[in-house]
Order: sequence, then C-alpha cells, then structure tokens
Amino acid sequence: VQLQASGGGLVQAGGCLKLSCAASGTSEMIALMGWYRQAPGKEREFVAVTTSDGTMKIGDSVKGRFTISKDNPKNTVFLQMNSLEPEDTAVYYCLATHNGIYYWGQGTLVTVSS
Repeated sequence: VQLQASGGGLVQAGGCLKLSCAASGTSEMIALMGWYRQAPGKEREFVAVTTSDGTMKIGDSVKGRFTISKDNPKNTVFLQMNSLEPEDTAVYYCLATHNGIYYWGQGTLVTVSS
C-alpha cells in the first residue's frame, strides 16, 4: 500500500486547508486511515482517524476545528482544518492500516503564519 498526501501549504492564522491522502496498491477497502503531525522539535502527535464503518476519533488539540472524512470506494481520507493556529504548523502524515500492517505517507507541510 502506498499513501500519497496532498493539500499542505502556507495559510494565515484563522484560515483553513483541506488535506487529502489517497491509498493505492490494493483493491480492498482499507479499514482505518488517519493523520498524525509532527512539529519542529516535537514528537509525532495524533490528529484524527476514521474507519470504514464511520467511526471517528479526533485529537484533543484539534477537536472542534478539524474534521476527518473518508471516501471508502476510493480509499481516500480527508482532513478539513479550520480556524488554523500557528501551533498547527507541522508536517502532517497520513496513516493507514491494512491487514494488520501500518503504512505511512511521506508527509505534507502545513505552515500557519500569525
């Protein structure tokens, strides 16, 4: 399974961005997809995950501002990020689990200016 993330960029505080991550390399539906992020000098942090049955979990630091959704037939996950803050600046990594194996995307940089 390969993951291709896109949608990162530079945005002013209070703005919004939408990240996408498409999985390829399998014709089966991927059960779980989501996002982590890593800011400079910090550990990787959980952002959000969603499963093929619609279950979602959102990290406390982004709850109420970020939403996650998944296009099951396309094995694509989206992260809608609203009310962005400078503290949201990080490389955002896409995650997928398939047949018990974890896969990571290459990351997409989100920079929020104050």
